[in-house]
Amino acid sequence: MASLKTSTATVGGVKLNTFRVGRKSSLGVREPVYVAGRKGFALRCVRSEVGLDVEKKTAALEALEQFKISADRYMKERICIGVIGLSVHTAPVEMREKLAIPEAQWPHAIAELCNLNHIEEAAVLSTCNRMEVYFVALSWHRGIQEIMDWMAKTSGIPVSDLRQHLFILRESDATQHLFTVSSGLDSLVLGEGQILAQVKQVVKTGQLNSGLGKTMDRLFKDAITAGKRVRTETNISSGAVSVSSAAAELALMKLPEESRQSSVNFLLVGAGKMGRLVVKHLAAKGVKRVVVVNRSVEKVDALREEMKDIEIIYKPLSEMLDAAAEADVVFTSTASEAPLFVKENVEVLPPVSETLGGTRLFIDISVPRNVGTCVSVVKHARVYNVDDLKEVVEANKEDRLRKAQEAEEIINEEVNHFNAWKDSLETVPTIKKLRSYADRIRASELDRCFQKIGDEALTKKVKKAVETLSTSIVNRLLHGPLQHLRCEGGDEKSLAETLENMHALNRMFDLDTDKAIIEQKIKAKVDKSGNKS
Repeated sequence: MASLKTSTATVGGVKLNTFRVGRKSSLGVREPVYVAGRKGFALRCVRSEVGLDVEKKTAALEALEQFKISADRYMKERICIGVIGLSVHTAPVEMREKLAIPEAQWPHAIAELCNLNHIEEAAVLSTCNRMEVYFVALSWHRGIQEIMDWMAKTSGIPVSDLRQHLFILRESDATQHLFTVSSGLDSLVLGEGQILAQVKQVVKTGQLNSGLGKTMDRLFKDAITAGKRVRTETNISSGAVSVSSAAAELALMKLPEESRQSSVNFLLVGAGKMGRLVVKHLAAKGVKRVVVVNRSVEKVDALREEMKDIEIIYKPLSEMLDAAAEADVVFTSTASEAPLFVKENVEVLPPVSETLGGTRLFIDISVPRNVGTCVSVVKHARVYNVDDLKEVVEANKEDRLRKAQEAEEIINEEVNHFNAWKDSLETVPTIKKLRSYADRIRASELDRCFQKIGDEALTKKVKKAVETLSTSIVNRLLHGPLQHLRCEGGDEKSLAETLENMHALNRMFDLDTDKAIIEQKIKAKVDKSGNKS
């Protein structure tokens, strides 16, 4: 069994946290394997940061060789896909807003995650309702721990507190979860389209930056396919709305029916994507006028051009409180990290008409929240946030269940399709190693043959004929085994047979493919760490 021991070391005046992995020899003595610190794998003996490039390369190679000793324990933990995160179903908004990562920071977050010692690939999906990290781990338990530590560090929330609200899914369950999320089945509002756009943005962000890894890229693209199919092949989108639409519906539910469209003054703070959808759904429900507060007028002008059937009045951000004083319902949807409305400025606002219930409604669909929790104690104010939209979603449960069942069949098809693709990748290293093994034998036998023929008889024509003959024989012999290693995916029985053939060939020819894959991936980590040092 391997063990993990932590310690500190000082390099060039900088204190590093290091850990040593070792295993017990037959005599019970613990043999060191490698040391890792702030910048990944390093030498057993910490060297000075100032040194020759040759020394760095030697250190990386030595670290790899030391790691190979313990590669067996990593092979027991098969490289796997996983997701760790929290959502509106598992954590309150107070926790989600601390973990929220703005879209502009996704590439930086992915880079940090991929720099963790046991994480090979990563992707981040952060919305108002969820913050989820998808990953490919070299070691499941170590990878999970590293991601939890990273989440605690970025959010300032202790791991012990995070753990109560986190969900962790592995392999097919993780794939199923992402496809379900992309299809809108895990959303507060069934089938809402905004989450599919956000999943697409993960792929787009990856393409514009350093890129997602091969597995993450395929996973998210297949999730988009699943989301599109669910919306196209089922009736899930009809009657289903976005979070913004649910916010508009919640506001109208809380107002007296006779005054919902005519005498109510609506205010929207923030004219971004979510805000635009609020205006769109208010207009669809018959609202004729809305005041929009925004930093600049350009987005508001664009709203006017798009929506001709509703009067949109622009107010600058400096007039927000004056506009709120005239409003009965206030929607907030900005990227501000600090609350825009707090107790002190809300309690001085004039009261709302008694015909509207005498209470001003604040519907905050932002994460982090734009309306402070302290506003809830104001007598004539009522605050709703994204968690409160559950009230709207409860309508029409029977129809939602029927549509979800139809959608789940499509999701299962797409999950099986992705799993078949992923499993088929396992045969690729075996194909390469078997081909390489055969080519080495061919080259060796060719050399022996050419030596026996002798230089005088070995004309160019003869040499070419013998080489062609040897290549043809190898190709003919390998054709059958290689055909049995190729699987187009989809058929579980066919895939199982392919994997069985792969394992048989590995045993027969002693290819040791699994260990070679692990060593290759760890070498990539070592090289990456060495390049940064």
